[in-house]
Amino acid sequence: MPRRPAEPGGRAGWAGVSIVALAGGVGGSRFARGLRAAAPGAHLTVVVNTGDDLTLHGLRISPDVDTMLYALAGIVDEARGWGPRGDSYRCLAALERLGGETWFQLGDLDLATHLHRTGLLASGRTSSGITAELARCLGITGTVILPMSDDPVETWVQLAEDGRWVHFQEYFVGRRAEVPIRKVRFQGLEAARPAPGVLEALAAADLVVLCPSNPFVSLAPILGVPGVRTAVRSARNRGAVVAGVSPLIGGGTVKGPAARMLAELGHEPTAAGVAAQYADLLDAFLIDPIDAALGQAVQAQGARPIVADALMRGRRGEARLARVLLRATLGQPARA
Repeated sequence: MPRRPAEPGGRAGWAGVSIVALAGGVGGSRFARGLRAAAPGAHLTVVVNTGDDLTLHGLRISPDVDTMLYALAGIVDEARGWGPRGDSYRCLAALERLGGETWFQLGDLDLATHLHRTGLLASGRTSSGITAELARCLGITGTVILPMSDDPVETWVQLAEDGRWVHFQEYFVGRRAEVPIRKVRFQGLEAARPAPGVLEALAAADLVVLCPSNPFVSLAPILGVPGVRTAVRSARNRGAVVAGVSPLIGGGTVKGPAARMLAELGHEPTAAGVAAQYADLLDAFLIDPIDAALGQAVQAQGARPIVADALMRGRRGEARLARVLLRATLGQPARA
């Protein structure tokens, strides 16, 4: 059985506790931000999905990593959940006048990130090294942000209407996730290696959190990097707690196509259906009170259900939800 990590004797708060969060998308970035606020002093590492990455206009774009960077730097557009606050689109408008592709919205401030990343990649730098540099430049402290891999991985989906395979971003942004899909595949995943620091963080973790992210296109790529799922399982076997947070509330999502994708890919579009994707990993799974009746189904998969308001309303809501999970899995923080 998983054990609670030893109290950090003589140190206040969560000092000495190691937390690893696997995350992607807006929900993942908000929960990671909540963890940072709720566990001051903890060693927090966030492993971010890079399956959404794409090359467009010659630029290498890493949507989930950038969303995480902007959120933890405090500069994200809170209304949208992605992109820098106060961004403008003069470059995109000029590109449209020239007949260029504009289905993927690239703001002027956001472009600076993509230009810098692309130039550094061309010079031989790694994604993990670049991410660390961007985090430092944006003033992020107290959290280590790691891409899941330095090797290129891209998520593609097969459209049900004509069987075509398209990049996830074309489906999600270009088609607004309004067309049914048949399958999901991850190009380059089998050959990918965990980014430096990923396996080491999992080996030292007291708590591993599967954030409220899409199970298929956010967390599946991370867990699918060779060695990562095994490392999470090993962490659990040695006594770390592995806990998840449902991205579905009452069968729907606040943002994103997770519920629709569950149904289209043949799974139950509920919180229990999400938990089933991690049945070999979970000790606990947080679900909303509206889904309390699914607690038995979650428990049947080997996870203890934690029932709490799962809707993150602003920064306080993020910290509240993270605090609930921390106390339900690790107990109260140590006192000085």
